[in-house]
Amino acid sequence: MINTEDILYIGYLKKSEFTGSDSGMRYRLEKWEETSEEKDENGNDIKKTVLKATIWPEPFNFFTTPDSEKESNTFSFDEDGISDAVRWMNDRLFEDKARWDAAVHKWDKYNG
Repeated sequence: MINTEDILYIGYLKKSEFTGSDSGMRYRLEKWEETSEEKDENGNDIKKTVLKATIWPEPFNFFTTPDSEKESNTFSFDEDGISDAVRWMNDRLFEDKARWDAAVHKWDKYNG
């Protein structure tokens, strides 16, 4: 289970992403610029900063895992958003338990 206390504070996330893993599920939290469907008074896109959480199965890192294996969600970019992201990741951890359990056994295929 992922604990909110294990995630670095919002000040860290303003400058860098945070990664971790639990029970075969890897995760990444990062600052993300999202384009709103609304426009400003000049017709320009409105950008909004959010916290993006991405999960995927072990054994590979974020960059070598195919996008089809990843699942993402966005949250408010504040301490409440971190709590919401942790809650979502834990929900996914328990709802897809078989997927993460199977991922743990993939390590044997990649040991040289």
